[in-house]
Amino acid sequence: MTVNTMRCAVLGAFSLGLLATCGLDAADEQSGTVVEAATATTLGAGAAQSGRYFGAAIAAPKLTDSAYTTIANREFNMVTAENEMKIDATEPNQNQFNFTNGDRVFNWAVQNGKRVRGHTLAWHSQQPQWMQNLSGSALRSAMINHINGVLAHYRGRMAYWDVVNEAFADGSGGGRRDSNLQRTGNDWIEVAFRTARAADPTPKLCYNDYNIEDWNAAKTQGVFNLVRDFKARGVPIDCVGFQAHFGAGGMPANFQTTLSNFAALNVDVAITELDIASAGTTAYSNVTKACLNVARCVGITVWGVRDSDSWRSGENPLLFTGAGDKKPAYTSVLDALNAASGGGGSISINAGGSATGSFVADVGFSGGNTFSTTNAINTSQVPAPVPPQAVFQTERYGEFTYTLAGFTPGTAKSVTLYFQESFWSGPGQRTFNVAINGATMLTAFDIFAQAGGANRGIARSFNTTANASGQVVIQFTRGGGPDNPKVCGISVN
Repeated sequence: MTVNTMRCAVLGAFSLGLLATCGLDAADEQSGTVVEAATATTLGAGAAQSGRYFGAAIAAPKLTDSAYTTIANREFNMVTAENEMKIDATEPNQNQFNFTNGDRVFNWAVQNGKRVRGHTLAWHSQQPQWMQNLSGSALRSAMINHINGVLAHYRGRMAYWDVVNEAFADGSGGGRRDSNLQRTGNDWIEVAFRTARAADPTPKLCYNDYNIEDWNAAKTQGVFNLVRDFKARGVPIDCVGFQAHFGAGGMPANFQTTLSNFAALNVDVAITELDIASAGTTAYSNVTKACLNVARCVGITVWGVRDSDSWRSGENPLLFTGAGDKKPAYTSVLDALNAASGGGGSISINAGGSATGSFVADVGFSGGNTFSTTNAINTSQVPAPVPPQAVFQTERYGEFTYTLAGFTPGTAKSVTLYFQESFWSGPGQRTFNVAINGATMLTAFDIFAQAGGANRGIARSFNTTANASGQVVIQFTRGGGPDNPKVCGISVN
């Protein structure tokens, strides 16, 4: 019985409704033996199979629309209030908080078994007029007071908070947006995060922005440098949200690399406001797969339910038509979610190199150096699916460790390591050890000898279990060998 089958069998014992997501083989139906798990039939259930969520932005005025709430309740397991928790809604007059509509969205979500992502505490836009009239220390104090007031109301009840929204400028510079908050001092973002953590230690605290999906964009690099600095100095940031408002062409080709590189800073990443002009089937499935391929991508939220609910309604950017019908893009997303492995996703890494094919740029390592070759590598011994040639032409060498996080603790994982020997021309010149989560997997491993020559790719696969922290830790040590360990690629599934 597979893990998913076991999950279905157990859940089915508690809820007849959940049996709709589990299948019985016709030959065994009378005995009641569950022999295979059927695919999930909703977005939320599909995402939950890999420990993720699939959410939607919900607007309080639409909660009286039964067609709207039927889809929202059926399909999504995370909720973001579209406007009801923003600054102008929650503190329309200074020191006078109003949570009426925010609570409408929050209560609807909780009553229907969904978690909530708070959006947003500090932002240059949608400020009430009284806040726009402030500056300097008065504005800084007002920002701190607002964060404290909102978090006091929702203390201990939120899964995530977008603490700061859209603080970086568009354009080529990659610098901060010239907002009234920025003019209170360059430390305003740090102050916002520290204030939020002191006010409520429960939720994960996030930075959220748009046009930061392209790894090569200056704005992306500006945000990356901020997060890296915050993590180095202990500023309490837990996650980064990528709004993902895409045109008809969909995501940048390197979006998965962006997600992986941010995740390597030890933060969760999430797609927080997804909509794609014309809702292309491939465009939507590619975004879904990019998240699924990054272990620390915790979930996806679409910005609205039906096309008619979207702020971009003229572009038909969502998964449901205005009439509430599922689009082909819906099916492509659900298929991708169902195809994902359990245990928090998978990741493939081009050790020592940049992103290529389904392999992301080198991430998650500590120690070691990089090297590349132009030699053609014979991959005839490598089992399918064979990584791109570029994976075998780069390497990380030395004594080093990969710490790959974001998996569900205790779940079974398969680790495949890819090697080739392009430096030495005989056996016995390089031997080394490999341990995974503390268990020795390879001892005195000799790539040349195992491959039967130079420039010949090989792969070795091992079964392991994600540790209590949801990590797969892979250590490469010399163990007294004559030369450094090396690896070309790593896949964890």
